[in-house]
Amino acid sequence: MGFVTGLLSGPNAMGFDVSEILERCGLSNEQIKRPDARVPLRDYAQLYNLVACEIDDEALGLFSSPLRCGTIEFLVRGAIASSNLAEALERQRRFLRLVLPDMAVSVEREGAHACLELRETGLGLKSKGDPRRIFGFEWFLRLIHALSCWLIDRNISLERVDFPYRQPHHSGDYSLIYTAHSAFSAPFLTARFDSSYLCAPIRQAETDITEFLAGGPGRITMLYRRDREIVRQVREVLAASLSSPPTLDEIASRLHMSTRSLQRQLANERSSLRAIKDAVRRDHAFAKLERTNEPISQIAAELGYSDSTAFYRAFYNWTEKSPKEFRAAVAVD
Repeated sequence: MGFVTGLLSGPNAMGFDVSEILERCGLSNEQIKRPDARVPLRDYAQLYNLVACEIDDEALGLFSSPLRCGTIEFLVRGAIASSNLAEALERQRRFLRLVLPDMAVSVEREGAHACLELRETGLGLKSKGDPRRIFGFEWFLRLIHALSCWLIDRNISLERVDFPYRQPHHSGDYSLIYTAHSAFSAPFLTARFDSSYLCAPIRQAETDITEFLAGGPGRITMLYRRDREIVRQVREVLAASLSSPPTLDEIASRLHMSTRSLQRQLANERSSLRAIKDAVRRDHAFAKLERTNEPISQIAAELGYSDSTAFYRAFYNWTEKSPKEFRAAVAVD
């Protein structure tokens, strides 16, 4: 839900009433107030496209200059004429400098690694914790990464991303979208990847653009990592029933596969049921402690812990703080 509220942060700041659009997407104002709620990707993409069309801004009111509808298409058409990814990224940088002056893009080679940097220029500067600023960086990185992966027809693995804001409560999903190795409170955004990708040739042609753009910018800017698909599906099953989490056999049955196959695919994605369950519980706990006054014993029960003591131990392992200390620190901030 953090990505949904981020998507709506720009229109909300503009005073735009999104209630009707939410209803058309099968969502409600009450639902988006629940930080632990989740929506299908197709509904998210539809919401993105409807909002962008309504306010005529494919960047959703996040920046001082709007991206008029159709701008992302021109970004794609400009990059596709490149010979390799390095040239395509340079073309993206130059184009985005013209249409989005609030952000500066650069790519630096560091031996076997390359570093994509996204920096604020100072135009339309927002406070560090502004949801528009957080989602702006999330959106900007996803746009560049998704387009780059498509251009060379390869999944570009991000080795590490440093984000320039405090860790948001929905950061558990970053491992599904960006990388499992994220850090926060950096001075600017940096995304590191293998520099050999820069030499990869462009494998798409003009005739492929229409298919890529089908579904609009909403689909393009919220694609999950293809190498973490089973992890995402297991997360969704667990998030729907945390108080009484299903067993591995039950999850396999819901996903229409054998338990052995599920175990194998989770291992291929370098994860496990225990790790996923721990991440889902952590994200839910952070959201509840940050946004509600629910008793800690009630939160522990919602997460499926047998008693509050087990929850306290798990929470300390995550943060080196007790739930009470974490809630107090958030309230002060």
